[in-house]
Amino acid sequence: MLKLFIIAFVLIGIAFAGIAIKIWAKKDGKFAGTCASNSPFLNKEGEPCGFCGAMPDQQCKKTESTT
Repeated sequence: MLKLFIIAFVLIGIAFAGIAIKIWAKKDGKFAGTCASNSPFLNKEGEPCGFCGAMPDQQCKKTESTT
């Protein structure tokens, strides 16, 4: 049981480290294309993003976080 906990903890730690490295390596710490509903794989009907209003072929229009 302890081995399973340690393995899970290490894998989660690697995932967080990977995300942190990606944010650190990106310019201004931003991910490109942050609108998930803007993805053509998720939005098959071609509807605009519910967060920023961008169409699937456009970049995210939201420049600042609301939080």
